[in-house]
Amino acid sequence: MPPARPVLIEQQQVLERSLVPLEPWFSLAPEALLQQSDSLELTFHWTRSSDDPRELSEIPELRIWSLRADALCPWLPVLLERSTGQLTRHVAMLLPHSFSRSEGIRFAPESLELWMTHRLFLLDHWSRSHGLNCRGNLEQMAAVLGFELDGSFWQGLS
Repeated sequence: MPPARPVLIEQQQVLERSLVPLEPWFSLAPEALLQQSDSLELTFHWTRSSDDPRELSEIPELRIWSLRADALCPWLPVLLERSTGQLTRHVAMLLPHSFSRSEGIRFAPESLELWMTHRLFLLDHWSRSHGLNCRGNLEQMAAVLGFELDGSFWQGLS
């Protein structure tokens, strides 16, 4: 696994929906992107009052920025670090969810299934169109999010 690659997203960039902090990855070839799997750490520099109880994923401006990043960088979930919750937080920005102190983030099952299946098909096709195979990586990504793949999921896909 490559070393962590921290990326700071400033408040003004969020407000402008600027993806400038992700620009270094736009020019990378697919193979180089996949070599960065599980290493990207996004940090939002977002000012809020001390009595604001919201999680980052409950702040509309951060959700909009994340939705844009997800749309224009479909490979972003593969790059996001998993063990510290970067991937989970990103998906929480995109999907309906609830949070409990005992269970953590719980995604709406139908939403997670639709988003995850779409992302698996998209990234599998993208990687294969470049002569790469990232199915193992995609399966790990799905598992981190609590999405279980049926053993036959990849059957029939070329």
